[in-house]
Amino acid sequence: MKRLSKTIWLCILVCTGVQLSYSQDQDKPNVVIVFLDNFGWGEPGFNGGGIVRGTPTPRMDQVAAEGLRLTNFNVEVQCTPSRSALMTGRYAVRSGNATVPVGEGVYGLVQWEVTMAEMLSDAGYATGMFGKWHLGRTPGRFPTDQGFDEWYGIPNSTDESTYSSMVGFDKSGVAETYVMDGKKGETPKEVRPYRLDYRPLIDRDLTDRALNFMESSVQQNKPFFVYLPYTATHFPTMPHPDFQGKTGNGPWADLLLQIDSYLGELIDKIDELGISENTLFIFTADNGPEALNPNSTNLTVETSIQGSAGPWRGTLFTGYEGALRVPFAAKWPGKIPAGSTSDEIVHAMDLFPTIAKIAGGTIPNDRSIDGIDVSEFLMQKTDKSGREGFIVYMGNDIFGVKWRNWKLHFEEQEAWNTPKTTYTMPRLYNLLEDPQERNNVLFPHTWVPKAALNQLQEHVVSLKQNPPIPTGQKDPYNPSK
Repeated sequence: MKRLSKTIWLCILVCTGVQLSYSQDQDKPNVVIVFLDNFGWGEPGFNGGGIVRGTPTPRMDQVAAEGLRLTNFNVEVQCTPSRSALMTGRYAVRSGNATVPVGEGVYGLVQWEVTMAEMLSDAGYATGMFGKWHLGRTPGRFPTDQGFDEWYGIPNSTDESTYSSMVGFDKSGVAETYVMDGKKGETPKEVRPYRLDYRPLIDRDLTDRALNFMESSVQQNKPFFVYLPYTATHFPTMPHPDFQGKTGNGPWADLLLQIDSYLGELIDKIDELGISENTLFIFTADNGPEALNPNSTNLTVETSIQGSAGPWRGTLFTGYEGALRVPFAAKWPGKIPAGSTSDEIVHAMDLFPTIAKIAGGTIPNDRSIDGIDVSEFLMQKTDKSGREGFIVYMGNDIFGVKWRNWKLHFEEQEAWNTPKTTYTMPRLYNLLEDPQERNNVLFPHTWVPKAALNQLQEHVVSLKQNPPIPTGQKDPYNPSK
């Protein structure tokens, strides 16, 4: 009789539209990281983009309005290095992933590295990744080998979706890229070839899987970590059919609308599940915009445009602010004050120790961790991030040092396909007065290198004490004593 009464009450609640929510461990908040690909600082409305880029972005703007917007959130300047830094809390040069892989050799994270997913899994989290990995494409180096319970997506980069449409590829002997589906403890399965027919559709599937994973985790009363590195804003620009032509302002604007809409679905699902106040939601990107020339390809599909870095100079594969600074907004109702904004320096590698602190995770103590815990700053309990700067890498080369509102450049490269210039004396830019980094003010400000280069000296010493993992290092790997 009691069971029957309970069933009747449940039916009444559902039929009258009363929202059901699930109980979760309040000490372990859910974590969602939406990580866009080649997405410039100036794209979302909250950074002055949105309508001037072809479409409003109300859901991106909602995250910023309901939480914290960082105008000085930094990453590494290429896809693979940024993802390595995010996942490990370390400069990518330390893990042997400072460059984007070219060719078919072994690359990615060795098993010795501890990822954010492994740290959160050990802390009791369900961990799901849906999207682009770009940190390994061979057995032992997939996301499900690095702490994720589930993964659906692509191992490498989205430009590989164009391969089968290119003249000569079918006789090249190069293996075609596949979309993969995997579970922890199993070898991921090849689901379908990653070709242009699936290119516009994949992010819809990634979103659906993320939504299902959140709901399933909540029903199991388990805190979750969702890492959602979308593919859409990387070349080639091909919006989903549901959004194609919808803005009237071209494929890029359609794609921007698509991403904003998918972001809204994620936010709405969290609200529907009744877990908003127990979920840290982060929206950011891996590096600045692309620098492709649409006329430089003979593809018959829409190609990517350069994108917008806002007031900053540069695109990906440069050491300029346009490569380093990306959009960042985080919301956590009741924890992060709504409407907060800061220009304090934060780096993507800071998210590892920060989320570890928030989630009760453990940070490895047997290696150099370059990220710092900015949890107090994230929740605006302090107005200082604790980070004054960082080393600017372009691949394995140190291009410069950022310190407060100053930037030292030892080397410069205008774009990925232009020559590199090395200086006998570093160039110095005042980022407040010169966001385009064109006016060298080393003289009379020679005091700045004396202040800024301490961090570089410490970094170089740490590399000697803990040598970087060689690029292409195979497993098993153990650091030399």
